[in-house]
Amino acid sequence: MVTTVKLVKMAKLKAPVIFTGLPGIGLVGKIVVDYLLKELNTEKIAEIISDSFPPSAHTKEGMLELIKDEIYHYSFKGKDYLFLSGPVQPSLDFRSGTAQEHYEFARSICEFLKQHDVKEIYALAGINVGERRMNHEPKVIVAATSKALLNDLKKYGVIIDKNEGLISGAAGLLPGIAAEFGMDAACLMGETNVRLVYGDHGAAKKVLELLIKKFGFKVDMRKIEKESVEIEKAFTQLSAQLEEQEEKPLPSGLSYVR
Repeated sequence: MVTTVKLVKMAKLKAPVIFTGLPGIGLVGKIVVDYLLKELNTEKIAEIISDSFPPSAHTKEGMLELIKDEIYHYSFKGKDYLFLSGPVQPSLDFRSGTAQEHYEFARSICEFLKQHDVKEIYALAGINVGERRMNHEPKVIVAATSKALLNDLKKYGVIIDKNEGLISGAAGLLPGIAAEFGMDAACLMGETNVRLVYGDHGAAKKVLELLIKKFGFKVDMRKIEKESVEIEKAFTQLSAQLEEQEEKPLPSGLSYVR
């Protein structure tokens, strides 16, 4: 198992903060990071290739290359920020992957970040709240590796994840391993539903709003607000349909659903 983080452009970095957004529940983290990459004047500085990725190559307009994740740099008000984005992370289906692949992937990235003096990692992700997502405004749940960071994030309206549980994949391992390297880290999770495989822009908007509030990024929110409104409309319509079905009496003589 080999993960390679290749520097493609030198950048003078001073104690940067990184935001990671790889595919996961509701695509929440990926939507947030990809949106910021479109809105901000970022520059690619590194590529990540791993043999834990699917055994495929990406093609576009006749050109072929290996599947890769990428790290981008953004300088804002004298501070440096990094963004990790991409189409893939090691598979959580252990019929096609292993736990070792996840650890090697996350550790290789953390080693690269430590070499470049990264001080804080924010893994952006989704957290499954099931059917409650359909009729409740999503909140942002946080779990952090230090009390100081946890208390700082509380000032921005996050909800502390008090339940005992697990955060799977890169969203959990990157912060966890980062702490071993002396970096502060947190996982910011937008409440979503695991069945929203095409993405939950409503949950992503909440995470994005938190980042804007904390870091002061200048971002045009109109596009993600429009997407958020559309998904909330769909939830409202679906809830109404489900309520209507529940109110319909069963045919005489039937006391069960078949």
